[in-house]
Parts: sequence; C-alpha cells; structure tokens
Amino acid sequence: MSERPIWDKGGADVDERIMRFLAGEDVRLDQHLLRYDIRASIAHVNGLQRIGILDGKESAALSAALKGLDESVASGQFVLDDRYEDGHSAIEAFLTERLGDAGRKVHTGRSRNDQVLVATRLYLRDQLDRLVAIALDIAEMFLERAAADDRTPMPGYTHLQRAVPSTVGLWCAAFAESFIDIAMLTRSTRGWINTCPLGTAAGYGVNLDLDRQVVSDELGFDRVQVNAMYAQNSRGRFEMAVLHSLHQALLEVRRFAWDLSLFTTEEFGFVRLPERFTTGSSIMPNKRNPDVVELLRASGAVVEGAMAELAAVVALPSGYQRDLQATKEPVIRALMRGLAALEIVPDLVASMEFDRAKMREAITPAMFATDRAIDLAAQGVPFREAYQQVGREIEAMKGLPIDESIAQRASLGGAGRLGLDLLRRRLDEQREDA
Repeated sequence: MSERPIWDKGGADVDERIMRFLAGEDVRLDQHLLRYDIRASIAHVNGLQRIGILDGKESAALSAALKGLDESVASGQFVLDDRYEDGHSAIEAFLTERLGDAGRKVHTGRSRNDQVLVATRLYLRDQLDRLVAIALDIAEMFLERAAADDRTPMPGYTHLQRAVPSTVGLWCAAFAESFIDIAMLTRSTRGWINTCPLGTAAGYGVNLDLDRQVVSDELGFDRVQVNAMYAQNSRGRFEMAVLHSLHQALLEVRRFAWDLSLFTTEEFGFVRLPERFTTGSSIMPNKRNPDVVELLRASGAVVEGAMAELAAVVALPSGYQRDLQATKEPVIRALMRGLAALEIVPDLVASMEFDRAKMREAITPAMFATDRAIDLAAQGVPFREAYQQVGREIEAMKGLPIDESIAQRASLGGAGRLGLDLLRRRLDEQREDA
C-alpha cells in the first residue's frame, strides 16, 4: 500500500502487515462499490456548495474530476488496486492529486462510515432491481410453458408418492406465481432500504447544517434515514433483508431443480434437457449428468451461509464497530452467485422437453381414488364413509379417463382451472411498475 492512510495525521507508525490485515479484502470488494461511491461523492460535493463550504469553482472542478474518474473506472483505465486502503481513500487521493486543496476538502462533513453506507445502499438498490427483472423473466417463461401444456397430464405427488392426476400446466404455474410474488417481495424490500444515510457521518451527525434531504433526492432515495446512530445500526441488517429476498428466489429454484433432478432420471423419464445443460462423466462413457441443475440446487446454500455470517457479525452494541467491515464480503459474494444462478433459469425452463407418453403412462388406476371419494361425497355419502369405501376398492379400481379427471378439478387454481389469466394480469402489473 503506497498511499498513506487517510486517517494519518502525520508521522504515524504504519506497520504494513497490520495495515494489510485492517484493509482485508476491501480493495477487491470496493471494485463493486467504487462507482456508487463516486456518485454519492458528487452529490456530497453539491451539498457542500449549497452550504458554502465549497465555492462554485471548487464544486465544478470536483464534480468534473469525479465524473472523469467514473468514466475511467467504467472503461477500465482506472483500476482500484493495492496502492489504496480502500475505495474511499482512492477517491480522495485522486482528487487531491489533481485539485490540491479542493480535493482535500471533499471529506468535509462525512465519514467513511456514512460513505460506505450510502455506496452500499446504492449498490443494493441496483441488485434488487436486477432481482425483480430476473424474477419476472422466470415467471414469464413458466407462465408461457403453463399455457402451452395447461392440460398435458403428469402425475401429481405428495411425499414423493403418486397421489392424483395432475398437469404440466399446474406444475409450471406454481413456479410462475411464486416468482411473481418474489418480485413483489423484492420491491417491498427495495422500498424499505431506499433511505439515505449520507450526512450522518460516524453516527453522531456533524457540526454543519447539511441539506440532507436535497442530497437524498439527488441520489434517488425515497427518504432520509434521520437518526445518525440508527444509520450505523442498520448496517448489516439492511443487507440481510436484501439477501432474504434473494434467498426466497433461490429456495424456489432449489425446489424446481429438485423436481428436474428426479424427472430427468431414467426411472421417471418425464423431462429431457439439451446437452448444454448437462456434462459427461470423466470415467463412465454412458453418462450425461444434470450438473447445471444440481449447481442451481446448491446456489441457495451460498446465500444461507452469507445470511448466517451477517447475523453473527452484527451481534454488536450500538454505533459503528470495525467488525462491520466484515459484512461486505458475504453480501457481494451471495449476490454475485445468486443472481448469476437465477439468470440461467429462464433458458432452462424454455428448453425443457416433456415426454408426454411417459407421464401419461405413470398415472395408475389407484391415483383416481380421490376422484371417486369426492364423487361419492357429492352424491350425499359422508366423506369419511366414502373415503373408507374407496379404500377398500383400490385394488379393483380402473379409474376415470385421465383428461376427465383433470377437467373435474375445477376449483380455482386446480389442474382443471389454472387461473392463468389472473397470473398474467399480476405479471403484467409488476412489469408496468418496473
């Protein structure tokens, strides 16, 4: 690290080994946050001009330099590396080198505490927007598959045992509705975290009449995070809420991947996947392995681990503690891994090929027992008596025609009445709000 720490008041005894420990992975992680830090710095500079700390010339020069730095970062011309302690020190060093005293003024009225809070908040907001878009794309594809195969028979299972005749449409629509709801949940989370901490400094405010509302508006926040100590106390907790939304999506992907893991086996044979979603065995020439599906199934574990890590780190007293630096890595890791996994799902859903004959063949006469019991109950036989009667007749059952059984399941959301029009309306409403 060639740059002196920004907290050095002159002549500090800097032990490089300890500095490396203190910096941890900040330089690598701040590569994800640097452009958000720059954006927040521009808003802070504008705020300092409004209260007379910077004059118009200084403000214009700083803003221009920050915009130039942002363009250099975006193009790869400027790379955050081990010369710096973190992204914050890189920005200040860049401005000071180019603008001298004006660059040294940029940190007036803020701390690295609220600086990292606001950069992280902006980053999280963008990742939630990305999650909403992906969730809606997944829902869209499942809804299209549900419509295309709304009455295609497949066995319905409970406890992994054959239960009743069902349809591909019902199976796909279940995931479609779930991802519509996940988009709604994610939007709610975005609204909850969309509050501006900039101007709270280290957690006790500053001796300046900062116009925090105007800065918040410039950065697109819904509201100001008013209490300076609460801003520090929210670090890690807001990140956990973001990961909770991501986790909900990956829980559903896990369920879908589990189903595919079963349905693509030779024992089931209901679904075939294109070769690009499978790999070969290194020793068994006969094998095609559903590795993509299995790694999708594992993706939720990364987020679960990150959530547990955050929960352990934020078990702290009020105010800023250096432990909070350790919240960055699990959050960024989980978001990168989780969102990358989700982005594969729409193509996977679109590429599934169903073996209709195999699925129909797997619907056995005993699976019509519930139909028979309900039919007797509709004729006036007490249901428990009908249940027992059908139980005695199962071995001799021949069952209804499969399509007739499916059609009779006419309650809203059942196999015979999927309600796809309602789901389409909800999905369209979510897209309009995006």
